[in-house]
Amino acid sequence: MKKVLKFGLWLLFLLIVVSAVYIIIHWVPDRSVDDLKAKWAQPPSQFISVAGMGVHLRDEGPRNDKTPIVLLHGTSASLHTWDGWVDALKGERRVIRFDLPGFGLTGPDTKNDYTIENYAHTIMAVLDHLQVERSMIVGNSLGGHIAWFTALLNPSRFDGLVLVDATGYPFKPESVPIGFMIARIPLLNQLMENVLPRSIVESSVKNVYANPDLVSEELVSRYFDLTTRVGNRKALAFRLKQMKPGTHAHRIKELKLPTLIMWGEHDRLIPPEIGDLFHQDIVGSQLVRFEHLGHVPQEEDPAATVAVFKQFLTQFE
Repeated sequence: MKKVLKFGLWLLFLLIVVSAVYIIIHWVPDRSVDDLKAKWAQPPSQFISVAGMGVHLRDEGPRNDKTPIVLLHGTSASLHTWDGWVDALKGERRVIRFDLPGFGLTGPDTKNDYTIENYAHTIMAVLDHLQVERSMIVGNSLGGHIAWFTALLNPSRFDGLVLVDATGYPFKPESVPIGFMIARIPLLNQLMENVLPRSIVESSVKNVYANPDLVSEELVSRYFDLTTRVGNRKALAFRLKQMKPGTHAHRIKELKLPTLIMWGEHDRLIPPEIGDLFHQDIVGSQLVRFEHLGHVPQEEDPAATVAVFKQFLTQFE
């Protein structure tokens, strides 16, 4: 009996030591915006004051564009996810993109309010700040949810809507990025506010790509660095707790503006069937699926996806 007890104590001691070493190795405290600006807020980045936040924003292209294009990213992403699209569009169109509250260099909402209503309010506050009266709104994943809900509440302000693997209906994911799972687990998500193995970020990014070989070290570094922005890890836990997919799904049928729906066939987070639901409920909408892409098609293959978007734009010329 004593030998068993002694062995158990040694195992406990070993577990404590291994856990301590793991925490020390992967101890990554929050980083200030100033520390991250040099790499991730190069020109034309700017910061504007909206709702008490310093919103990280890029506003590019001709200012005489009467209908600017507004691009909204998804959970744990940033305005950089649209780099490829912006390069293809800014020569002829004004393109506005920014880090949503809780993500990127914008960081946490001042009241930790991550409801869809507050996100919609923030979008309109940014557009009002920029004196943009009408625009085309585009969103991926969470950004898609925010895009359609904002357009629903403010129909006179938007000429068109583009949903890229968007949320809105209840859904059952085939696979969830490990970072999202950890953010939902009490105590563990608190630990992750200071401990963040790079491998978790890499695995999470690869999870949303159809071809994980396309996930470069530079891409992982971007997601990793911006996740460590002061307050972002805590904000993610709040965001996942406060927003439930499907809360306003019954209102999607109210959308009347021209709508393009784009979906990656290999999206394992939000099934392609959700795209079918959007297509059914939004009268006159267009649906395009990409056989070789996953949950972030605009990032995984900017050229193929922006080409479809440009074709959609021709109806407004």
